[in-house]
Amino acid sequence: DVRLVEYGGGSVQAGESLTLSCGVTLDYPERKICLGWYRQAPGKEREGVAFIGGRGLATYKDPVKGRFTISEDKAKHILYLQMNSLKFEDSAMYFCAAARNFDGDCAGYGWWGQGTQVTVAS
Repeated sequence: DVRLVEYGGGSVQAGESLTLSCGVTLDYPERKICLGWYRQAPGKEREGVAFIGGRGLATYKDPVKGRFTISEDKAKHILYLQMNSLKFEDSAMYFCAAARNFDGDCAGYGWWGQGTQVTVAS
């Protein structure tokens, strides 16, 4: 099993920055996983934001490209999402997610954290 706990959300003004963190706990150290961030705004579907793929490559969805940075501290087992130049439309519940990593291929994000709220005032 994989346990994910997000923290670092809050309320900021548009243009400001915020960093989200996600503590990752694995049932056994050798488990290989992919990690990513999703978000869900009220009345909208959950959408992907940024991912670290099975081979370590970071990818971003268009709305956040150039503003958000995903990174991982493997020694501390923490996933980060640095969010700069925040916009009102970035307001959402942000979720950390994990997927099984089969030799570099991520097999569906099935482990989820409880989420952390980000609110951006315009």
